Amino acid sequence: MSEESSIEVQEIEQFLLECVPFDHLEEPLLLRAANSVKIAYHRQGTAPDLFQEENPKLFIVRSGAFEIRDQNNELVDQVDVGGYFGFPSLLTGHKVTNHCVVLEDGLLYQIDEATFQSLRRENRIFDRFFNQAHAKRLRQAVRFKERNSQLTETVADVISRSPITIAIDAAVREAAQKMTEDRVSSLLVVGDTGLSGVLTDRDLRSRVVAAGLDYGAAVAEVMTTEPITVAHDAMLFEALMIMSTHNIHHLPVVDQNAEGKEQIKGILTATDVIKHQRSEPVYLIGEASRVKDRAGLVQIAKDIPTLLRNMIARDARAEEVGRVVTTVTDAITRQLIHQAIAEYGEPPVPFAWLAFGSQGRQEQSAKSDQDNGLLLSNKVQPEHDAYFKSLASYVCDGLNECGYVYCPGDIMATTDRWRQPLNKWRECFFRWIDQPSPKALMHSSIFFDMRMIYGDEPLFENLQDSVLKRCQGNSIFLASLTHNALQLTPPLSFFKKFVLTRDGEHKNTFDMKLRGVMPVTDIARIYALATGCKEVNTLKRLQQISQGKMLALKDARDLCDAYEFISHLRLEHQGRKMAAGEKPDNYLRPEDVSSLSRHQLKDAFDVVSRSQSGLKLKFTRGMM
Repeated sequence: MSEESSIEVQEIEQFLLECVPFDHLEEPLLLRAANSVKIAYHRQGTAPDLFQEENPKLFIVRSGAFEIRDQNNELVDQVDVGGYFGFPSLLTGHKVTNHCVVLEDGLLYQIDEATFQSLRRENRIFDRFFNQAHAKRLRQAVRFKERNSQLTETVADVISRSPITIAIDAAVREAAQKMTEDRVSSLLVVGDTGLSGVLTDRDLRSRVVAAGLDYGAAVAEVMTTEPITVAHDAMLFEALMIMSTHNIHHLPVVDQNAEGKEQIKGILTATDVIKHQRSEPVYLIGEASRVKDRAGLVQIAKDIPTLLRNMIARDARAEEVGRVVTTVTDAITRQLIHQAIAEYGEPPVPFAWLAFGSQGRQEQSAKSDQDNGLLLSNKVQPEHDAYFKSLASYVCDGLNECGYVYCPGDIMATTDRWRQPLNKWRECFFRWIDQPSPKALMHSSIFFDMRMIYGDEPLFENLQDSVLKRCQGNSIFLASLTHNALQLTPPLSFFKKFVLTRDGEHKNTFDMKLRGVMPVTDIARIYALATGCKEVNTLKRLQQISQGKMLALKDARDLCDAYEFISHLRLEHQGRKMAAGEKPDNYLRPEDVSSLSRHQLKDAFDVVSRSQSGLKLKFTRGMM
């Protein structure tokens, strides 16, 4: 062997040592693997013919990124540095039907079938690793094909037919005939600018027949104007929440084309929803909207831990779990507000109930306390405070009884400071932005993730718009936020070893929320405030920011993947705790997860660390 070849084999061996399960091979087996490796370079955008039926191989990504698609061009896997593909055919002997697409220029290591099978025979860990990886891919494929849960179903999966429309200047008689012919209970009314309204059979009964209106009258006179709509890709339980909150049975479904213009995709009806009333989230949300007393809501809240355990057992995405659990919380909160208004009467001035923190971001999980406030109209008078304090107490007490414990820091609408008119809230936010003291920065991590749960939307938008405008371009505030965010770093050493708590109750663990989830949340928040992004959910923030110039699309995707993996591992840990009858927490022992998960977790933490470095370069500019 030449000196150059020897050096190359050493480099291959060193790389394989960093990859699970090659790091479990004895030295002679590792050297055998390294000697067998063939190297090939592939350019971005190409689709190399890698899968040969008569000569299958194991492919290891040395650099770059690759996509594996099946014969129907459905995505099977995305693989980057240290990842593998090609092993299913080596394990099963089945015909290869997949193909590869190169996402980024990269090098592939190839190991032939004979070497792969010998490594399996001689090392049990190596064999188990690839069998488990194959089983996991099969489970994912089954889940993808059986999208029968409302945790994953979107409105697009449920609407039963294409949109049936009528012109805004058409006669009522024509509309009634069309509804009869097409056997529908509603029509979407369109004008020159797109969707103008909705006409339902109820509108015909109450506004035409009962009112004695001429059947030749225009549809525009009797339709429901400015209809509430739902996005085509919204989740079904979100649509149900809209329908329940506004007491409507017909919900127009819209999408945006490439030019950003609204397109009508169909209409979601109560009948469509009833057909899909099979999953627990829908049941809980629907029940929460109907219960008339606090005791009923407490009973509903008792089912949330079971709902959470079931979702974790079904291997639902962490994003989906957060949105479902938060939507149930939103429903309970809204119903408590309705009950309070029934108890104390109509509010004297407009108001908005605000949720902060994890509820604001729609990222609640097993452990959630309250973070809320009341935004009041500037028309509020001192004598009105008794009403709003009573309303706040009713809601916060009710949430506490439902398991959402009182905030230890008193960030609740019952606290006078967090029950203020618009001008006072603005003054408070502006002070935090203009004078970013340590306490102000602490508040920023909670209050800047705000979302309206109930009330006057223009009032909330006024506050949100003014806060975002004040943040943009404020380099001192953004630098201070960045400095504060960088105090929480992933628990990974320079040599990619886990950094664990050395003593105390949680010895030999690390906090998945504090050291894993929160750093990504902080990164997304800072970019959102810097760009004026109105999204509050962490993943939606990253996705929207990636469409501009502030954060590269690839970096945003990597960070989204890392966030989802860390969050999912945290949920699995909490699920194991609940299944064992223990109180769920965020403290994970590395040995409690598989070697594959530990390997992937290190990669996810590394992505977060690199993103923090990018954040520091972008916003501090030598100020730290």
